Amino acid sequence: MTKDAPQKTPLIFFRNNSGKEPVREWLKALDAPDRRAVGQDLMRAQWRWPVGMPLCRAMGQGLWEIRTELPSNRIARVLLCLDEGVLVTLHAFIKKTQKTPDDELTLARKRQKELKS
Repeated sequence: MTKDAPQKTPLIFFRNNSGKEPVREWLKALDAPDRRAVGQDLMRAQWRWPVGMPLCRAMGQGLWEIRTELPSNRIARVLLCLDEGVLVTLHAFIKKTQKTPDDELTLARKRQKELKS
């Protein structure tokens, strides 16, 4: 009996109507070590999907957060959803409070709805 090779879940960046990719732009603004840390966690999610804590947490209504501790001693979150078998990064931010701010979740959910329209 052979074990199937792990399958990679495709991952794309949300693109708004004007063609901008907010998460990609946010990533590019990070310094290289922080960008690498977020990239590695996104890749882990792709190869292990569906993945749970401590890397990934369900936020409700099909929204998930990738949790990354950055080398710069900050905490990053990338909010994403699964849309037709593809992980879509919707929003990313540096977390400054214990609880994920409602406005961050609202923006990610707004973009999630735009995928369906």
